[in-house]
Amino acid sequence: MLTYILVGFALAADAFAVSVSAAACTDVLPFFIGLRAAFMFGLFQFLMPIAGWLLGSAFSQFIQGFDHWIAFGLLGFVGGKMLFEAIRARRKQECPDPDDSPKSHGILKLNTLFLLALATSIDALAVGLSYNILGHPVLVPSLIIGITTFLVCLIGIEFGKRLKEVLEEWAEIAGGSILILIGLKILVEHLSNGR
Repeated sequence: MLTYILVGFALAADAFAVSVSAAACTDVLPFFIGLRAAFMFGLFQFLMPIAGWLLGSAFSQFIQGFDHWIAFGLLGFVGGKMLFEAIRARRKQECPDPDDSPKSHGILKLNTLFLLALATSIDALAVGLSYNILGHPVLVPSLIIGITTFLVCLIGIEFGKRLKEVLEEWAEIAGGSILILIGLKILVEHLSNGR
């Protein structure tokens, strides 16, 4: 059980960093939207080990060749988009449209959140594959991983809200940069391991 909890914390690290960035880059963050983000990260971290376990060892060899490129691409795309929007907004120096709401823009937009949850859970897919190869059950570990990620992301979102007060206008630039750095970290770790 302790092993599963530790694996959950390890897998939740990237989702935590993304949660902090997301909260720091959002002007107004209603509780429901923060809860939705944490739930989405937790849900993907729960589902991906199960998917990996079901796909089995044959798929393991297939995904290992490029899983880091997928994660890097998704995080790089979202982070680059954030940087572009932040720089464009600083150049325009315009007030945001009062009709905009947190549900309609920003990193916590549902389709953006989906990409982030997918990108940060690819390692969980590999964990599920390894559980299959080792003959371990997957449901209980996946549940622990998902719950751990959900709780860690809730903490990350609250931390990000407080961080926003410090970062102010640089929050979106910092958030986009963090996402790109997470993607680079994943890529470098996998490439340095000869994958």
